[in-house]
Amino acid sequence: MKASMKLAVTELLLAMALAAPGALAEAQAAPPLLSPSVQAPTLPQPRLTAQRERPWNAIYLTQAIRVEKMLRQDVLDVWFPRSVDNEHGGFYSVFSREWKPGPSQGKFSVFQGRMTWISSQVVLRRPEMRDRFLPIAQHGLQFLSDVLWDKKYGGFFWGVDDNGAISPSFGDNKEMYGESFGLYGAAAAYQATKDSKALMLAQREFHWMEEHAHDQKNGGYFELLTRDGKPVQADANGMPPGDTAHGGFIPGYKSMNTHIHLLEAMSQLYEVWKDDLVRTRLQELLTIVRDKICVEPGVMNLYFANDWRPIPDHDSYGHDVETAYLMLEAEDVLGVPHDPRTDHMAKMLVDHALAFGWDEKLGGFYGEGTTFGKPEEESKDWWVEMEGLNALLLMHEKYGSRTDAYFNAFQKQLDFIERYQRDEEFHGFYGRIGEDGRPLSTEKGQIWKAVYHDGRALLNVSERLRKLARAK
Repeated sequence: MKASMKLAVTELLLAMALAAPGALAEAQAAPPLLSPSVQAPTLPQPRLTAQRERPWNAIYLTQAIRVEKMLRQDVLDVWFPRSVDNEHGGFYSVFSREWKPGPSQGKFSVFQGRMTWISSQVVLRRPEMRDRFLPIAQHGLQFLSDVLWDKKYGGFFWGVDDNGAISPSFGDNKEMYGESFGLYGAAAAYQATKDSKALMLAQREFHWMEEHAHDQKNGGYFELLTRDGKPVQADANGMPPGDTAHGGFIPGYKSMNTHIHLLEAMSQLYEVWKDDLVRTRLQELLTIVRDKICVEPGVMNLYFANDWRPIPDHDSYGHDVETAYLMLEAEDVLGVPHDPRTDHMAKMLVDHALAFGWDEKLGGFYGEGTTFGKPEEESKDWWVEMEGLNALLLMHEKYGSRTDAYFNAFQKQLDFIERYQRDEEFHGFYGRIGEDGRPLSTEKGQIWKAVYHDGRALLNVSERLRKLARAK
């Protein structure tokens, strides 16, 4: 975004004023989402006819204003600088609905990496906010480097207490899910600050992962390691060891969840460090995610033995739509045309989530279910809804010339978030919504609820809508 936000908003308002009469009303009254058939989980692709005449510029620009307002009011203005911990370093995580701080849960690697990443992204993508967010990104980097990094054995601690010490709640094992977000935050901080300290930290982490966690035989990464970097393995009968993974993953096995985040962390690293081995690992992770983790008809296995034999489990609709975006993003970072196999799998993931995990009544994606059955978790988490918003618009950008289905779902999804997930009174997003649209939890922050999913989705969607408007 090269122009200032003031100029950008002026441009949007001008375009809206020049739009055809009734454009705003039409944007709010889009046709209902087509209902996919359970017998044919691939989303129907009707040809466009009269829909081509809709005033697309005005519609895109109207939605961009809504999304940008949400980004600022419900993400950036409520979280920053409120979450910056000037006493203990890093970011504070626990906030009530009214944004009052709650009892500390310590400093969690995933939360710290995510908050460093989003503040760095604002520096890069919202120039008019650079002076406000650059010190915040530097603050996050300092904590990652000086406190979370294990100076004795290397790697990032899974978490520490407020004084920076190892605590029972986090233990001293290393978990690759946490390592991925330490890497993610450090690489983004370098991109934003150009501080060599950030790049050196990201490089040290990559080399630590390569030496201790990379599976040279089967590809991918061992996920649970001792503090000194020894992989924790299942026994000869496949039974998990006694060591526990604080992240909730099965010890001694590989997971979908960790590897999709390793993919995005490696993408972020390769953006700032064009190292041949980093490129190789990024390509390896993309292939694993696309060809081993993702399967027909557009679902993902959750757990695997070291040789990538799948362990059956439920399908997670939120991770499906998130991974569709992450695979395509990885190819963009690699600078290669989208592989037809990647396009096909990304589309299947979104189509299957719409066919089996979509709420036709209120909008929004449910939590999880079986491959061909009804959703079994009908609550709606904020992160799933945000990843869904991002993925639906991405699919519209790719396939909108053939069908309105993705954009109709996108508009319904945006309406759902504004009406049910967003707290109009105190701002921010409720963590979980029930089937009736009422909040099941009202806290605005905890160690697993940072502003990475919502911040990234709203940044991407706001920018993509403006891009689509310019293209029209």
